[in-house]
Amino acid sequence: MSRNVKVGLIQASNPINDESVPVAEIQEAMFQKHLPFIERAGEQGVQILGLQEIFNGPYFCPGQDRRWYRAAEPANGPTVERLRAYAKKYDMAMVVPIYEEAMAGVYYNTAVILDADGTTLGIYRKNHIPQTSGFWEKYYFKPGNLGYPTFQTKYARIGAYICYDRHFPEGARLLGLHGAEIVFNPSATVAGLSQYLWKLEQPAHAVANGYFMAASNRVGTEAPWGIGRFYGTSYICDPRGAFLATGSENDDELVVATCDLDQIREVRETWQFYRDRRPETYEDMVKQLP
Repeated sequence: MSRNVKVGLIQASNPINDESVPVAEIQEAMFQKHLPFIERAGEQGVQILGLQEIFNGPYFCPGQDRRWYRAAEPANGPTVERLRAYAKKYDMAMVVPIYEEAMAGVYYNTAVILDADGTTLGIYRKNHIPQTSGFWEKYYFKPGNLGYPTFQTKYARIGAYICYDRHFPEGARLLGLHGAEIVFNPSATVAGLSQYLWKLEQPAHAVANGYFMAASNRVGTEAPWGIGRFYGTSYICDPRGAFLATGSENDDELVVATCDLDQIREVRETWQFYRDRRPETYEDMVKQLP
């Protein structure tokens, strides 16, 4: 019998593009915007749902304004607590990316993993933090310190890799070595060079590591920051790199696909990348070379 898992991704635009509005009000508006899509996912029988990077707010990193520190909350804070009820209601595991406050002054870009009964299985903290024009993320986030964990949900073992992480194949391989069957990559990425890479890198990770990838990206523009257009195109691809479902470039929507996890064994028995690895030859990979 096939191990079919229905996977969903939500891509959404920010409804409030006004920096004068209090942070909490912007967050609540974004949370409320997601609720109909979360309900729709549950009603459609989605078993694992992934939300976009820092889903309950704008992508504030084009600026360096410490008021956004107020958007951070604990991994077991109010946003996650509110979503537990939806996970339990629909028997639906969830990948919930938030701005995490580990302690006063220490913040991470984090994905909280909820199982289908609403319990927290653990968290992933974004490891690779960009610092360049328009992406001042080191101002807001410490690099992750939890490695590349995977989490056994009711339906599949999953991992998370957040936005800029996707440019680094090392963590993608470690997620596979740690048993991931589906890797979620919540993102906030705008049109430009990355739009070409968007449909290249994650399918390559899926092929190289023999697992499914579920990549989500927000849509629209966020006027106060003027970073550009978030181009959506959220998608789910299989271990052969084939696209199972793809979202539009502009619309708020739920993207859904069924993943046959038995395909992982089939693909890995054809492409024996794990068998033929030579870790004893990779020593330079863990050295800080020039």
